[in-house]
Amino acid sequence: MREIVMDTETTGLDPDKGDKLVEIGAVELINHLPTDNTFHEYINPQRDVPAEAVAVHGLTQEFLSGKPLFEQVADKFLDFIGPDAKLVIHNASFDMKFLNAELAALGRPKLPWSRAIDTLAIAREKFPGAQNSLDALCRRFNIDNSARSLHGALIDSQILAEVYLELIGGRQPDLVLSAPSEQHDQNGPTERHQSRSDARQRPAALASRLSDAERAAHEEFVAKIGENALWHRYVSPSAG
Repeated sequence: MREIVMDTETTGLDPDKGDKLVEIGAVELINHLPTDNTFHEYINPQRDVPAEAVAVHGLTQEFLSGKPLFEQVADKFLDFIGPDAKLVIHNASFDMKFLNAELAALGRPKLPWSRAIDTLAIAREKFPGAQNSLDALCRRFNIDNSARSLHGALIDSQILAEVYLELIGGRQPDLVLSAPSEQHDQNGPTERHQSRSDARQRPAALASRLSDAERAAHEEFVAKIGENALWHRYVSPSAG
């Protein structure tokens, strides 16, 4: 399962009023494990960046003026997220609104809301009434966010990936007993995991804990259920 944890920075709060994206950051998860595959682009918004926005993310108009336009990174971004990976976003409605406004301006299809996983909504359901900002969740889960002196899309995505895994049940949410898989060494394929029954064997079987009265009652019950009962098919007469 592939998921993309992502964040954006913008010039303001509303694309309908002319606010634009200035940064996109994203990290890839495969089966809830982070990979080294990331996406990060600064974007020239072709408009003034308000002082309050600069204070949030530190990206000035002078810095952004030499960066590519969204139309120049759109294909790279869409290739990275792919056609069906879920998009894990904190306050997803905000980022999805800006991304879809930029895509619509290029005549591109919008990203469907069904692709979004909103970690803010998950946190509010899990911790009703508590502070559920990204910083607050880092404190709750003891996640180091010291590098987050300013809001940066890639840094926030990396931190959000850790928060997301905690929200859905810990850093190993998919830990299950699985069938043996193969890996190869110089002598050919070898089993990477032992099955549970092969991993540890008792040197001697445990003594029966049934009393004589319990054994007699069981034998009486088995006699009543008839010779065609499944018990006779799968369990030896001496079982117990």
